[in-house]
Amino acid sequence: MPTKSNIEWTEMTWNPVTGCTKISQGCKRCYAERMAKRLKAMGSPRYRNGFGVTLHPDLLDTPKRWRQPRTVFVNSMSDLFHEDVPATYIARVFETMRACPQHTFQVLTKRADRLEALAQKLPWPENVWMGVSVEDERVIGRVARLAHIQAAVRFLSLEPLIGPLDRLPLSGIDWVIVGGESGPRARPMNPEWVTSILRQCRAAGVAFFFKQWGGVRKDLSGRMLNGTYYDEMPGRGRAFSARAWRENAAAP
Repeated sequence: MPTKSNIEWTEMTWNPVTGCTKISQGCKRCYAERMAKRLKAMGSPRYRNGFGVTLHPDLLDTPKRWRQPRTVFVNSMSDLFHEDVPATYIARVFETMRACPQHTFQVLTKRADRLEALAQKLPWPENVWMGVSVEDERVIGRVARLAHIQAAVRFLSLEPLIGPLDRLPLSGIDWVIVGGESGPRARPMNPEWVTSILRQCRAAGVAFFFKQWGGVRKDLSGRMLNGTYYDEMPGRGRAFSARAWRENAAAP
């Protein structure tokens, strides 16, 4: 179901697909998998298949019923470009996003190869932001695939950051989110990795958002970097906060 989100860089989640499978080290301790198992144990009908990929076509039109403009993270509990999601279904998700210009949709994938293969067949309205997840240098090739996509905003989610990324190819990238891993047995994030990414974003003029340090208790580790909160959003200037961006986007 669409719900208000505690994720710092969005407002709502919309999950017309749930479930996924692991493809790289960033998936090792997936928060969505843990949540899906809990929801299945609680008897949620949406998670009767646990974390198996499941389509929810009855949710496809949900954003059309939201009157007020919202910032929406698409498939926080899955990957829209998973190989088990039919291309025709992905197209239906994009058609809904195109039919709702009042909302901003944030789509994030680890499957940059399938994204690239399907991109020319999909509409790319101004309200669709496209991102890829990159956890370390082993999967940095995802960024080059994203750079070819004709999205209004292209962004990187460097979370969970489990290794240095000192040579990010930021040409054509509008926004970078950085965060550490959270939950049981969370892998630590070196502060030097984060400051290196911040320096690269500053040099390239890319908006930088620091989401969290992570750890077993992310509420205790916080989300300040060198005494500062970095809540920058794309397309509205470097110092534009997430809250101010949403207020500006909703203005007539």
